[in-house]
Amino acid sequence: MHPYLLHVGHLYLPTFGVLAAVGLMLALALSQYTATRVGIDPDALWDAGLFAILAAFVLSRLLLIVENFQNFLAYPILLLAVPSLTTAGLLLTAIASGVWLHFKRIRMLAALDAWAPCATLVWFFLALGHYAEGSDPGLPVTRPVALYVAGVAMALTAVLVYLGRGRASVGLVVAGTAQFLLCFMRQPGVQGVAGLDALQVVALGMVVAGCTLWLTAPSASA
Repeated sequence: MHPYLLHVGHLYLPTFGVLAAVGLMLALALSQYTATRVGIDPDALWDAGLFAILAAFVLSRLLLIVENFQNFLAYPILLLAVPSLTTAGLLLTAIASGVWLHFKRIRMLAALDAWAPCATLVWFFLALGHYAEGSDPGLPVTRPVALYVAGVAMALTAVLVYLGRGRASVGLVVAGTAQFLLCFMRQPGVQGVAGLDALQVVALGMVVAGCTLWLTAPSASA
């Protein structure tokens, strides 16, 4: 495993952080193409994407501080260096991004379709980052789970880029189904509902959201 690309003295350059940054930059670039496919001004979607990234960073850090306030007072720099992107942070980011799209008069469903392959591209790079730092362990017979995730993410990105209508719906259903099944290859995590892993519960929610989106907006975007 290679958790650090660079380690000189007290300077650490984490592989996961670098790959995440590369993935985000490439996703923003890809959004310029997918925006035109759904009839959105590329510059407007670029600004919305930047806002979503900044919102995820700021809101996740705020949640981390609120949940660990005493530790923050004692070790502020150390706490802020801890990875903090959680389900709650992503939910708040989604709400904030929805408000941004509303006030900028960008069609929500079209934006979701444009962002779908961008999100799976980021997922690909995050999976590579997890593999590099060994933070997504599999069972003894299915060790490189992160590589399986990366393969699914890359294949799904390629499909979504060239897909017509319903990119967001397809992305949610396929990604959710893949995550649910891949959890059986991982070491047991936090238990959720009905004995399922917490990530599996989230994955099922993604599938339900994708199906609902498809049924309620079958012709929202081209």
